Amino acid sequence: MSSMLESYAAGRWFRADDEGAPLRDATTGEEVARISSAGLDVAAMVEYAKTVGGPALRDLTFHERAAMIKALAAHLSSDKDEFYELSTRTGATRRDSMVDIDGGFGTLFSVASKGTREMPASTVYVDGGLEQLGKSGQFLGEHIYTTRPGVAVQINAFNFPVWGMLEKLAPAFIAGVPSIVKPASQTAYLTELVVRRIIESGILPEGTLQLLSGSASGVLDALTVQDSVAFTGSAHTAGILRSHPNVMHGGVQLGVEADSLNASVLGADVTVDDPEFDLFVKGVVTEMTVKAGQKCTAIRRAIVPNAMVDTVIEAVSDRLAKTSVGNPANPDVRMGALASIEQRDEVRKAIASLQASSDIVYGDPDSADLVDADYTVGAFLSPVLLKARKGAVEPHDVEPFGPVSTVIGYDSVDEAVALTGRGKGSLVASVVTHDPAVARDLVLGLAPWHGRILVLDRDDAPESTGHGSPLPMLVHGGPGRAGGGEELGGVRGILHHMQRTALQASPDMLTAITGRWTRGSKRTVDDVHPFRKSLAELKIGDTIETPARRVTRDDIDHFAEFTGDTFYAHTDEAAAEKNELFGGIVAHGYLVVSLAAGLFVEPNPGPVLANFGVDNLRFLTPVKVDDEISVVLTVKQVTPRRSADYGEVRWDAVVSNQDGEPVATYDVLTLVAKEQPTP
Repeated sequence: MSSMLESYAAGRWFRADDEGAPLRDATTGEEVARISSAGLDVAAMVEYAKTVGGPALRDLTFHERAAMIKALAAHLSSDKDEFYELSTRTGATRRDSMVDIDGGFGTLFSVASKGTREMPASTVYVDGGLEQLGKSGQFLGEHIYTTRPGVAVQINAFNFPVWGMLEKLAPAFIAGVPSIVKPASQTAYLTELVVRRIIESGILPEGTLQLLSGSASGVLDALTVQDSVAFTGSAHTAGILRSHPNVMHGGVQLGVEADSLNASVLGADVTVDDPEFDLFVKGVVTEMTVKAGQKCTAIRRAIVPNAMVDTVIEAVSDRLAKTSVGNPANPDVRMGALASIEQRDEVRKAIASLQASSDIVYGDPDSADLVDADYTVGAFLSPVLLKARKGAVEPHDVEPFGPVSTVIGYDSVDEAVALTGRGKGSLVASVVTHDPAVARDLVLGLAPWHGRILVLDRDDAPESTGHGSPLPMLVHGGPGRAGGGEELGGVRGILHHMQRTALQASPDMLTAITGRWTRGSKRTVDDVHPFRKSLAELKIGDTIETPARRVTRDDIDHFAEFTGDTFYAHTDEAAAEKNELFGGIVAHGYLVVSLAAGLFVEPNPGPVLANFGVDNLRFLTPVKVDDEISVVLTVKQVTPRRSADYGEVRWDAVVSNQDGEPVATYDVLTLVAKEQPTP
C-alpha cells in the first residue's frame, strides 16, 4: 500500500488511521497515494486559523505580507523539479505542468507586486476620495477596507493542483486572512507536496496556511459570519454548498467558479487567407489539448460563420491529427491523460449527450493512437471535435470537461451573440476579428455573459497569453452558469477578502484612523523645512506655508514664448476678455504649478532625492495678471520601500490666490531617503 496523504492542521501534520481511498497515476494506473481525512478535527483547524494565524497576519502591514508572498514565490521557484516530476503522474505534459506550476508561482509574484505598489504600508486601505458631509468641512465621509477576523476556506478543482491553490492563497494572505486549503482528491498529492515545502520554508507565519487532505465534511458547519469559502468545481457541488444553513443564514460568504461553456467566435470578416483564421484554429486546438482540455476556461464552443464551418472543421482536424497523445513524460507527446479513469468516463458521457444534436467529425471517444502508453490502464482520450446540427441544444447545456469542442454555425452578429449567450454565462469568450466594428458589436453583445473577453487579431497575437489563461491582474470569474464568483484582479482580489466600511468623522479623526493626512485636519509647521527631513523624521501633517509671489504679464509672455504654448487665453487680450471663464489674460496652469514648486522647493542637496510625479491635478480658479499665489504643502502619506534605502512621500499641495481662493490642488510625489545623507 502506498503512503497516506496528510493534512496540516493546527500546527502539525495529521494522518488518518484508516486505509483511505487510492489515488492512481493517470498514465499507468499505479497507486500514487491514499487519501482520507477520517478523524481530522476541522473545527479545531478553523479555530487555530482564527486564534493563531489571523492575529499574526493582522499585525503585519500589506507590504510586509506582500514581501512574504514574494519570498515564497522565489523559494518555490528555485526548487520546482520535484513538483514537475510528480505533476507527470496527474497526466500532465511538461507544457501542462508549466501552466500549473510556473503559472502558480508567477501569480504569487504578480499579486505580491500589486500589494507593494498599489497598497499602503498600513493595515487600512482607503477607497476613493472624501465626501464633504457638512458645510464647514468638519464632517466628512470616507470609505476604508479592513481585514475580516475570519478564515478563507479554499476548495479547489483537480485540474490545477498548484495554481488553483496559490491564486486563492495570495490575495487572502495579503488581505490578512488565514487560509484552509482543500484540494480535489484526484491530484491532492501534488498540492500536499507543495504545502509541505511551504511549511518547511517557515516563510509564512504559523496558522496562516493549513491543508485539508480528503473529505471536507464538517468544514461549513464550523464556519460563521466573517468566514468565506472560495469554491472551484461542479455546479452540482456548488448547489449543495449554497444550500448550507451557514451560507444561507449564517453570514458565510461563498464564491463559486463552476461549469462554463466558453466560446470562441470567428468574425464574419475573416477569410481563410487572413492571419486571424490561423489564430482562431490554433486557439481552438490549444484549448482542446492543453491539460487534455481539463480547464475551466477551455473553448467548448467554436462559433463560426456558416459559410466557414466546413473549412474550420478541416483546419482544426488537420492540426489535431498532428497532436500526439500518450505518456506525458515522453517529450514527443503533446497531450497527456485525463486526471483519472473516472474523469474519462464522465467526458464520454458528455460526448454521448452532445451526439443527440451534433456529429463527431474528428476523433473517437472509445479509442486512441497512443505514444508510449497503454489505453487499457491509462485515462487517455482522443481529442473529439463535433459539428452541431441546426438548432442544436446540447452544446449550450453540456460541458465535456476534456479535449472536446463543438463547431456551431451562425449567419449574423446578432445570431452569434445569441448562440454564445445560450451558454447562460461563462468565464471567458474570445472574439477573433480584424474589423473594429465587428469587434465592438460582438464584445458589447457578449460582455454581459462573460467575465473576460479576449479580442484576438494579428496585432495583439504576438503578445497574447491566449484564450484560456487567467491573468492575476485581471478578474477571473463569470456570471450565471459560471458561478457568479470573482477572483484575482490585482488589488480587487485582495479587497474581496476585506470589509468596506463608510466612515463619518472629523478630518482629525479620519487622519488618525487611516494614517493618511485628511484635508482640514491639523498641520504641523516648525522651523525645519520638510524637505530637510528624512523619511524617518517626517510625520503626517508636517507642513510648509510659503510666502506669496506675484504673477506678472512678463511671466506669462515668457512662459508662452519659452514653451510654445500660445493658447489665446494667455496671449490674445481681446479674445481672452470675450471668454467669460477668463475675462482677460490668465496664466498657464503649468506656469502656476511651476511657480508653486519654486515657492516650496528647498534647493540644496538633502534627503529628498527626486520628484517622480503629480497626481490628481486640478485647476480651480484662473490666475490673472498681477494675482499673488502662495502654497500650503503638507505630508499626506509616507510609504517606505522595503527593498530600498528610500521611500515615497505623498504631499498635499494647495495653491491659493491673494483672496485665499484655491487656484490649483494636487498631490506631489517624491522619493525621500530613509536616513539623512552623509555630509
